[in-house]
Amino acid sequence: MRFMANWILDFGTIEFISIFFALANIFTGILYVVDKRRAINNKWRIRESVLIFFTLAGGGIGALLAMCFARHKTRKIKFRVAVIIGLAIAIVPLIHIVHGLTLDKIVRYVEIEFRAEGWPEELNGYRIAFMSDFHIITNEAMRDIVTGLNNRNIDLLLLGGDFSMPRDHYQSTLIEISQTHTTDGIFGVGGNHDNRIRLLAAMEQNDITLLDNSGYMIRDGFYLAGVQDVWRGTPDVNAAIAGADVEDFILLVSHNPDVVMHQTTNDVGLVLTGHTHGGLITFFGFPIYLFRGTVTQYGTRFGYGFAYSACGVPVFTSRGVGVYYNAPRIFARPEVVIFTMLENNPY
Repeated sequence: MRFMANWILDFGTIEFISIFFALANIFTGILYVVDKRRAINNKWRIRESVLIFFTLAGGGIGALLAMCFARHKTRKIKFRVAVIIGLAIAIVPLIHIVHGLTLDKIVRYVEIEFRAEGWPEELNGYRIAFMSDFHIITNEAMRDIVTGLNNRNIDLLLLGGDFSMPRDHYQSTLIEISQTHTTDGIFGVGGNHDNRIRLLAAMEQNDITLLDNSGYMIRDGFYLAGVQDVWRGTPDVNAAIAGADVEDFILLVSHNPDVVMHQTTNDVGLVLTGHTHGGLITFFGFPIYLFRGTVTQYGTRFGYGFAYSACGVPVFTSRGVGVYYNAPRIFARPEVVIFTMLENNPY
């Protein structure tokens, strides 16, 4: 069973599903045509229950085409109903397959205006780019993302962790990322797939700062902090923000969003996380996979977008930019999120 799963991953999950879906409809259509010819020649027939089963089991498109062109079972109401239901069942995976093969392979740039109390007025309009979960992203794809960022006037670039450590692919990924033009530098945290010592060395070589339960004063009034991964290290929010002044706006980066439910974030203004990939394979964007509880303890709470920590602090979880070892993205487009920071002035 494990061998089969690995083979499907190597072949390409969405490609395998596409072929299976196509064959299911071709096979269903053939069944209808064969049964029609047997009916004409007064030979042994295929059971109606078999035809209906394959119609409802994803072969609705094949059944409809066969009924139209072979003029078979068109007068029977139960087959008309079966085809309508079968089409509905077939169209749903078809939409997901098409989306996975097209839009889900294109990185989008999400622009968000974030108004925050405590954000320094003199830094209004400050632009922060955040991307996470790089995994086996190709150098070409990473280069295209960097080109996109360089066309968008970024002040600060933040990395949410999870690079591909096998075969040292992370090194070339970081080399590409280091070509991003920013005003105040590039900072990042490690993820559950990262070796902190190796990642630190590679980041230092590329002028990228690793936030390892530590922080950095980016500008007057703006403090950036980052913690170790929940699975791979020992995250410590208090240690990460220890260098901030009382009135500083603190932005916290954590690969895994669960840390904000385990530790106090009262002094933090915004948390950026990744890890969940937006559910990766979703149902029209709804992250069903996260219900398993293996990626996050909190189900779909941190599937994608804004949520809140246990202390009520805004937490944004990104879908990430990379591909997880040939597992397809379905209605979970890779993305780079760009925050334009503004003071939330109540007066």
